[in-house]
Amino acid sequence: TEVQQEEDREIAMAIADGMSLALSNIALREKLRGQALRDPLTGLYNRRYMEDSLDRLSRLAKRETKNLSLLMIDLDHFKKLNDTHGHAMGDTVLREVAAAILGCLRESDVGCRYGGEELLVILPDCSMEDAAEKAESIRARIQDLSGQHGASISASLGISSMPETAMQMSDLISSAD
Repeated sequence: TEVQQEEDREIAMAIADGMSLALSNIALREKLRGQALRDPLTGLYNRRYMEDSLDRLSRLAKRETKNLSLLMIDLDHFKKLNDTHGHAMGDTVLREVAAAILGCLRESDVGCRYGGEELLVILPDCSMEDAAEKAESIRARIQDLSGQHGASISASLGISSMPETAMQMSDLISSAD
């Protein structure tokens, strides 16, 4: 009957509205989660996520007796770049450096913005030797950005690895720095 069809249509609309709202909430939650974990300028993970990941991955490496390496990347003369070419250029360089770093990483690696122009990469199950190769690849990619901007862009990289240079998570960071 028409009355039954109208009731069914209203129920269907109520269900559709509820599902739409639920999907919107899920999308918003994912967006907020991403904003809470990532640096808005570079898209790299933020320091809080880095600390949590490093803690978890260092415990896992110890338990499974595997290596865990870390790269500390510091952009050289970044303040001078900002002062000479402006902060917009500095922001562009930071974004492009982040992209260059991400282009070198495995799915299991974690690229983070440590602070300012300091970036950090966590390399699970990676030896000191392999980390050194990765560091050189990243350094070269960063240097290649110089030609695009008419400015000298370079980075200094520090490497540390458990168990070679550090036994604790906190020592990994200070050793790489």
